[in-house]
Amino acid sequence: MSEDAFNAAALDEVIHGKLRLAIMAYLSAVSEASFTEVKARTEASDGNLSVHMRKLEEAGYVDVDKSFVGRRPRTTLKLTGKGRKAWIAYLDELRRLTGG
Repeated sequence: MSEDAFNAAALDEVIHGKLRLAIMAYLSAVSEASFTEVKARTEASDGNLSVHMRKLEEAGYVDVDKSFVGRRPRTTLKLTGKGRKAWIAYLDELRRLTGG
């Protein structure tokens, strides 16, 4: 790869953060997941996960559904169509940057 072809700025910054990358990777492998499940899989704190989920939601990459099961709140997360396309584009760009 030529030096001109290498452009790390082409990576989607919304996805590229460590926790957001983990969230996107996990959600890409399941149809949907509860907040508690994503928290456990990514080993994030409630507050940290909430902040990063909001950023992904604002970008239109993740759909967040808040409901109640009985009297208990339940938050369910899933990738949107836009999120899945962004994830695939991110992986493609990463492969291109690494020569893979």
